[in-house]
Amino acid sequence: MKRKLKKKNIIILIAIILVVAIASVSAIFLLKDDNVKKDDDKKTEEKEKVQDDKEKIEPEVQIVDVNSKSRPYAVMINNLGAARPYHTGLQQAYLVYEIIVEGGITRYLALFKDNLPEVVGSVRSARHYYLDYVMENDAYYVHWGWSPQAQSDISSLKINNINGLSLGSPYFFRKKLNVSSEHTGFANIKAMEDYVSKRYRTTTNKDLLLNYSAINVDLSSYSPKDALKIDLKYSNGFTTNYVYDSEANVYKQYVNNKAHTDYETKEQYTVKNIITYQVSSNGISGDNKGRQNLNNIGTGKGYFITGGKVVEITWEKKSRDSETIYRYQDGTEITVNDGNTWIHIVPTSGNISIS
Repeated sequence: MKRKLKKKNIIILIAIILVVAIASVSAIFLLKDDNVKKDDDKKTEEKEKVQDDKEKIEPEVQIVDVNSKSRPYAVMINNLGAARPYHTGLQQAYLVYEIIVEGGITRYLALFKDNLPEVVGSVRSARHYYLDYVMENDAYYVHWGWSPQAQSDISSLKINNINGLSLGSPYFFRKKLNVSSEHTGFANIKAMEDYVSKRYRTTTNKDLLLNYSAINVDLSSYSPKDALKIDLKYSNGFTTNYVYDSEANVYKQYVNNKAHTDYETKEQYTVKNIITYQVSSNGISGDNKGRQNLNNIGTGKGYFITGGKVVEITWEKKSRDSETIYRYQDGTEITVNDGNTWIHIVPTSGNISIS
């Protein structure tokens, strides 16, 4: 009887030991799983914090998608006094050039990328040296007619162009305005996506012309001066003016000291960054319209204006299709603030005044 009891006690003891052992092993695994879960949660939290911190430190540029490979549209804009009150859609352009043409007047080349307007204008005819800025941005050239020189160069340089002379609705249309018909042509850039997709290369082979920063550019290393009022005189009849708005941190645009406004929105155009420099131009021999050549291949000095400040820069364009490179005085390429940029190429017969 005692042996049976002893044997039974041994079995009970072994069972208790096994239960305790199993419980201990389970507890260890549960604790390990809990620790692993806590470590995973901690890693997730740390990763999310790093991402949040990165977004706070490096916000995304809004004016353009710097990773987009879509090609821009470069639209030739009429800037004659009769047409200017009807300017439409220019605030959506991420980049605009102003250059002299015949008769001391100017025209704009407005570039749109991804954010495409349905109405932009008014659209006018091409000039051959504007092709240099179409090519440096790898853009489609949108225009309504052309000079003989531009027509020849568009053909020889194989420019991907969209011409209002040969295309009608929905790509081009005329508005009923109280001005001569040549000032009433407008374009639907959004509608042109389908047109170009069937005819031209749609992905760009070039980087953006300018470097963009989503945080305010610091110019303190480059001896900036105040730039609160800017006057860019192209000729006796054409001066582009800017006044700095410190609250909005943009420049309000004027032409001949009159507010330059959008016909549809009625809002005054504003500009975040201004690049300006002077190059010489001369009349084309034998051209009875007074059309110009622009001597824009080479190097020179200019100005970069943003945030109420101006610094001296240099520009360099090695060939018609190469990108113009803008550098600070130490040779570093400039970085512009997140926002639209106007590049004013003023003739040497004109004047640049910054105060």
